[in-house]
Amino acid sequence: MKTIQAKIPDYLAKLTAEAAEKEKVSVDQIIALALSAQVAAWNVRDDIETRAKRGKLEDFDRVMAKVPDVAPVPGDEI
Repeated sequence: MKTIQAKIPDYLAKLTAEAAEKEKVSVDQIIALALSAQVAAWNVRDDIETRAKRGKLEDFDRVMAKVPDVAPVPGDEI
């Protein structure tokens, strides 16, 4: 395990302590979970951006041409 020191606003420290108490876990666990979730979100965003750069409009058009031109299912209209 690695110890990290960080300065956070008082209100965020309070919310974190309240969440830890409510969930019956330590503040460290709440912070680790929140940090893990945010880092995962950044990684997903970066992965999507990388994959989007590889995309080709011609390929998209080819796939979309296979979609039948029919009315939407009731309830699916815009």
